[in-house]
Amino acid sequence: QVQLVESGGGLVQPGGSLRLSCAASGSISMIYAMGWYRQVPGKQRELVASRTSGGSTNYADSVKGRFTISRGSAKNTVYLQMNSLKPEDTAVYYCNANISPLYGRRADYWGQGTQVTVSS
Repeated sequence: QVQLVESGGGLVQPGGSLRLSCAASGSISMIYAMGWYRQVPGKQRELVASRTSGGSTNYADSVKGRFTISRGSAKNTVYLQMNSLKPEDTAVYYCNANISPLYGRRADYWGQGTQVTVSS
């Protein structure tokens, strides 16, 4: 019933910027936190950035100062502004949300993933 839909990935040159978007929809009671993870082949999925409903944020050390997570005016939306991109940022990026649905138990939900490729 609850779905997360991502957009904004693509190919960009080193030093460039991309903005990822994620929107949650469905029968939602409350969203406690939203965030972004990324994964490359052969490695574990890692946290990139997260933001709670209260506004606190958390960033991976590798992206601090370059990436910014924000919530939209519609509280079911989250963005990841990625600046000064590096080739090592290349990965599949996944949106995540910790949600209490209208019916069911609180759980993590995941987007479908969007490819970000940083290459010259």
